[in-house]
Amino acid sequence: MEIILFELALTFYFAATIVCVLELFKGAAATSRIMHWIVIAGFILHTANIIARYVISGHIPIANLHEASSFFAWCIVLLFLFLEYRYKVGLLGSFIMPIVFALMLISSMLPRKTEPLSPVLQSNWLGIHTVLAFIGDAAFAMAFGVGIMYLVQEHYLKSKHLGGLFNRLPSLQILDEINYKLISLGFPLFTLAIITGALWAENAWGSYWRWDPKEVWSLITWLIYALILHVRITVGWRGKRAAILSIIGFCAVLFTFFGVNFLLKGLHSF
Repeated sequence: MEIILFELALTFYFAATIVCVLELFKGAAATSRIMHWIVIAGFILHTANIIARYVISGHIPIANLHEASSFFAWCIVLLFLFLEYRYKVGLLGSFIMPIVFALMLISSMLPRKTEPLSPVLQSNWLGIHTVLAFIGDAAFAMAFGVGIMYLVQEHYLKSKHLGGLFNRLPSLQILDEINYKLISLGFPLFTLAIITGALWAENAWGSYWRWDPKEVWSLITWLIYALILHVRITVGWRGKRAAILSIIGFCAVLFTFFGVNFLLKGLHSF
């Protein structure tokens, strides 16, 4: 059953991505509503899949790369729906849903076998540490999408093509503010994830920090976002510079998430 739910969620996210791409070229209120309801349907199915997998395994389903990629996508959709409800950011789905679909597609190609947790993972820290990390990363993913939107809007503004897509994208000021709010949300959550991870490591291995590849790249990612907030507050870097830095930061997130697991070996490898 959980396999069927996953495949249905993947299908709905694919459909939403197609509608979102079409919306870029021919936007209409009806298209936006269709996309919104397709995403909600996919999210409900995805949530049911996660719950079903939790019931089967007896733990939060983030113990392998298939589950982690799926849960990462779920967190992004959760934040996306909140932003849609709270701010109604025009065309946001066109820049976010392709990320969600890509994560789900990658998840679908990875081994899905449910296995018992290793002894070191049988801890209350598992849910606390990973949920904080995933929601923080989801906020960074959203900031990445908004950063891309900012660069696209700025391009139209500089080229003086002020019709079509330019009129349907939010203003540069709004995009910059949303980007800042998302990073301001993601950074403390990611910081808490690193702290709880260190506490968990001390409990499991007797050391807070072991310079594991995942730990090192998590630190690099943290430093990038700390820099983004620092230069914005102290130097006043906003707009294009902030958008570019948020894109670079999310590339570090992706490498920490996928690159470390595929290219480097360590204690955090799935």
